[in-house]
Amino acid sequence: MVGNVNTPQALQVFKCLSDETRLMLVLLIAQEQELCVCEMTHALQESQPKVSRHLAQLRQCGLLIDQREGQWVYYRLSPQLPAWAREIIQAGGEGSRVQVAALAQRLAKMGDRPTRRAALC
Repeated sequence: MVGNVNTPQALQVFKCLSDETRLMLVLLIAQEQELCVCEMTHALQESQPKVSRHLAQLRQCGLLIDQREGQWVYYRLSPQLPAWAREIIQAGGEGSRVQVAALAQRLAKMGDRPTRRAALC
């Protein structure tokens, strides 16, 4: 049975999360609720094109949604995610607690969002 086109299927979710960069992006976004590309490139210490490519894949598989605010694009978990997918993301966060904490610490060093925008975005 094929579900709603906007609702990710199990195979899609696991394929999307099988890449370490995509997994860390999803886990960090899940923890922070919403992040822009520049915040994620800083936290992951990856190039903007690489991060943007992975974010596009995560959007395509239905895990993330984006919202443009001026020149910034913010990403958050899709509100359409089924409960089982949210549970997988939560379990992934628990299993990657040390890595996610290190990413969150890099974000915290950036200051609050207005400071981040002025400095990095």
